[in-house]
Amino acid sequence: MRNAYAFTRPVANSYLVRERDRRLARELALVLLVVLCLGGGLLAYTGIHLEVTRAGYRIEKLEGELEVRTREERRLRLEAAYLASPTQIEKRAVAELGMQSPALEQVIFWEELP
Repeated sequence: MRNAYAFTRPVANSYLVRERDRRLARELALVLLVVLCLGGGLLAYTGIHLEVTRAGYRIEKLEGELEVRTREERRLRLEAAYLASPTQIEKRAVAELGMQSPALEQVIFWEELP
């Protein structure tokens, strides 16, 4: 048995035109603007953070190279000082060039010069 109060009637809303809600469009535009600003700020922060990280790695690498070069410079200075010592110069002159120490009669003192 059907209830007399509960009958369905077909709804014909095909002629109804819904008016645009301008306030809703403004709110949507505002939300979209806020999301774009936050997203852009987040992307900018991420880019800056990545660049700072890359710069940190480059600085570490350059500091390591500086340390290696400093050690090499120190070693070369010590080697140059060692090779410039009179005893080393005399040893190399005798060994490589065949030089000998002068005899006493070969030496001319400056007081003897005219």
